[in-house]
Amino acid sequence: MSERRALTPTLLAIVLGLEGAVVFFAALTAFGLKRLDAAPAFIGGAVLMVVYFVAAGLVRRGAWAQWLGWALQAVLLATGIVLLPMLAVGAIFVALWIWSWVRGRSIDRATASGAAEPQGGTP
Repeated sequence: MSERRALTPTLLAIVLGLEGAVVFFAALTAFGLKRLDAAPAFIGGAVLMVVYFVAAGLVRRGAWAQWLGWALQAVLLATGIVLLPMLAVGAIFVALWIWSWVRGRSIDRATASGAAEPQGGTP
């Protein structure tokens, strides 16, 4: 029997990875709309994008990495200070993060207790 991976870190990593891509496009938009100069937009955007991608990779390392993801949700919402529509985008991603956290944990608990065993048996 193979060891099953927890679903929660996988879902959280997906959300963080998507947020990293959104930060890239938000930096381009902030520069294009002249909300930021080139250096802060591209350097800040690149650094923030890398932080999201690294956090996505670390999310399996333990609870501290998942709490880093929670902090990054606040950072994404804070980008709404520079680019107002990012408040709505950030709120959507916070909702996805919360859903992934809650639903992933409930599926992991059900799987650990054996309630979510696949139907049909092994050949």
